[in-house]
Formats: sequence, structure tokens, C-alpha cells
Amino acid sequence: MTTTPTDRDRTVRDELFGPRRRAVTVGIVLLISLVAFEQMGVGTAMPAVVAELGTVADYAWPFVAFIATTVVGTVLGGRWCDARGPRLVLLLAPAVFGLGLLVAGTAGSLPQLLAGRLLQGLGAGAQGVAVYVLIALVYSVRARPAVFGLVSSAWVVPSLVGPPVAGVVTEHLSWHWVFLGLLPLVGLAVLLVLPAVRGLAPPAEPAPPHRGLVPAAVAAALGVAALSWAGQHPTVAGAVLAVAALAVLVPALRRLLPAGTVRARRGIAAVVAGRGLIAGAFFTVTAYLPLTLTATHGWSLSEAGLPLIVGSLGWSAAAAWQGRRPELPRLRLLRIGMLLIAVGTAGLLLVAPAWGVAWAALPLWLVAGVGMGLGFSSLSALLLAGSSPDAVGHHSSAAQLTDQLAQAAFVGLGGALLAVLVTPAVALPVLLVVLVVLALVGALIAPRTAPQEGSLPSPGF
Repeated sequence: MTTTPTDRDRTVRDELFGPRRRAVTVGIVLLISLVAFEQMGVGTAMPAVVAELGTVADYAWPFVAFIATTVVGTVLGGRWCDARGPRLVLLLAPAVFGLGLLVAGTAGSLPQLLAGRLLQGLGAGAQGVAVYVLIALVYSVRARPAVFGLVSSAWVVPSLVGPPVAGVVTEHLSWHWVFLGLLPLVGLAVLLVLPAVRGLAPPAEPAPPHRGLVPAAVAAALGVAALSWAGQHPTVAGAVLAVAALAVLVPALRRLLPAGTVRARRGIAAVVAGRGLIAGAFFTVTAYLPLTLTATHGWSLSEAGLPLIVGSLGWSAAAAWQGRRPELPRLRLLRIGMLLIAVGTAGLLLVAPAWGVAWAALPLWLVAGVGMGLGFSSLSALLLAGSSPDAVGHHSSAAQLTDQLAQAAFVGLGGALLAVLVTPAVALPVLLVVLVVLALVGALIAPRTAPQEGSLPSPGF
């Protein structure tokens, strides 16, 4: 009997939202959405937070604190999941994240706020990896593209509603409720995933121990945090700190990332490298595009956010589309996605200069958003397809660490270019050229991301 596309869609939909999986699917989306909303909303509320608890000089520290412990949580959560399964992490990580919300939401001083941000980062990092491991355990290969489409939407929707909601809450209630208001939803998310978590058994063959993992995780956390701080302070001191951060990061990453990641060796190393390339190219543009439109073309802040909204909608739509077509080759979708990001970013070279056409940013970033929806979701599916059961946590943590490192490095590069070349109209075209090259390299290595021989069968990859 031939299976029609409608039958396949129904099968995948039933696996995601049928009686056995509905709660865990909604729980996964909610867990990711909470972290995404907090990251997006805190940026809007932070001026009010710093005005009450500190000074402008303290502005970067709440972000740096979150980034640092996110790295530690990502690495240690991945290791625990491989050794003992994701069960405990899926229960404890949201609890730690929720405790961080409580500590930050009741903060009356900057040190207490930073303590809350440290706890939030630790919980968010471990939780993100555990969700990937849970997806690998409970969903079939055919359903995973659709799951990752939902995960993408869990990031996209908060990027649209997070800042305005956080702004309204801060103005009419208090910035404290940007943190405290999410606490009930953390409990709800845990209750939803609890049935699936109860049925998880420890791995039949736990991963072998990784010596030196904890020191490497701490070193990576300090290095990534220092890069992020240096990117927000493009001074001589920032440049010196960036060099020192790289000196700490390089040996740490040799232990934390799969061998051959820098060379994009065929298999999982190329997937992890691809995550860094796609995150570095896309998210760096989203950090600087509003600056271009406001400083160079005189747009208001609300107007400058429109291309980001359009890009987010393109990302969400493309992620949902690829999720309904599990039979399509992920390698081809990845290459197309990378090329679309390259096209959208290259087109912004006609926007960034003072003589540029500012409105073109809207369709161009829609193109890049579609590319992100295809590429990022495909990389997530390829990551699971190329990982043995005892390595999903390690590989997921490596991919997320590469995301964080790439964003810190290239946003920092943009800050350095602004410090040297002074105006966005001059500095950002240079940055855009670098980011176009990143996306093109991602398209070039796409064939290398195929699962190596010996991996589990992966239709459509």
C-alpha cells in the first residue's frame, strides 16, 4: 500500500500531538520558550534594572553572568545525560532556572541580581541539552524535523513578543515581574514533560568518562564571557581581554568539541562546525542591523525592529514547512539555507552605506530568515542522526557551545570594527563581507554533515 504525503503528515502529526506525545511536545516547546522569552525580555528591561540597582558601567554584567554559566550548564548537562540519561537533568535544570528567576525577581542589589542570572544560565544550558536528548529518545527519525520546526518557533515567537511584553510589564508593573511572571510556567512545563521523563531508563551503555571536563567547562565559560564583555567594550582593554580569552578558550575547546570541528571533518564534527557558522552569520547581523537603520538611515527603534520581525516570521514559516516534509534530504535543505543566508547578508551591502536603500532590509532579511529556518532545523536533525545514543548529550552540548562562541566572537568583531572605523556606514559593510564568507563556507561543507557509516538509519538525510 502506497503512503501518500497526507498520510505521512498525519502520521507525524499524530506522533507529535497524539495522546501519548501531546503533553511532552507542548512541554518541550514551553521549556524552550521560557528561556527564549527570558533572554529576549531581559534586554528590554535591563535599562530599568541597572538604573535601580547599579550604574551604566554595570550594564554588561547581567548578560555576561548568564552567558558564563550557560556554557557550564551546557557542558555538564550533556555529560550527565550521556552517562545517566536526561531524566534528572529535565527535573533539576528547570528547577535551577526557576530558582534563578526567583532570586533575580526579588533582587534588591546588583550582587543578588547577578546570582539569579548565574542560576538562570546554569539551568538554561543544562535544560537545552536535555531537551535534545529527550527528542532523540522519544521521537522517530521521521518526526524529528517537525519537532525541530516547533523548537525553532519556540525561539521565534518570544523574539517577536518578548521585548514589547517585557517593556509593558516594566513600565506598568515593575521589572521584577519580567522574572517572577514566568515562575508558574516553569512548573507547568515540568508537569507536562514528567510523564515522558518517568518512563526513561538509564543508558544501557553509559558514555565513558571524559577526564578534565569540569576544568574545561569552567575555562570555556570564562573565555566566552570575556569575549562577550570585550565585544561590548571595544577598547584597548577589551582587545587585550579578547586575546586572553582566546588563549583560555583554545585548549578548552579541544577537549569539549568533537575532533576535527575546526576542519569540518565529515560527520558530527562538520555538523558542529555548521552550527557555529550559521549562528555566527545570522545572529551577528541581527545584532547590528538595527544600528545600521537607526544610525545611518535615521529610522526609529520600532521601525528598525521590523526587518528582525520579518526575518523571524520567515524562520518560523520555513522551519514549519521543512518539518512537514521529512522525506526531503536534510543536506540539500542545509545547503539551500546557508546560501539564502549568504544572499540576504550580501544584499545588505546595498543597505549599510549612507547611500544605501534602507527599505531593502525587509525583503533581504526575510530571505535570510527562510534560510535560517531550513538550515538550523536541518543541522539539529543531522546532529541526532549522526550521534550514537551514548553521545547525543556531548554532541548537543558541543553544538550549543559553538553557537555561543560564534555569536560572542563575531559580535565582538563588529564592536572592534566600529571602534576602529568609527561609523556604522563604514564598519558594517566590512563585517557583512566576513559574515557572507561564513555562510558560503557553511554551504560548502554541507555535504560533509551526512551521518557517517555505522550511524542509525536516517531516511531523508
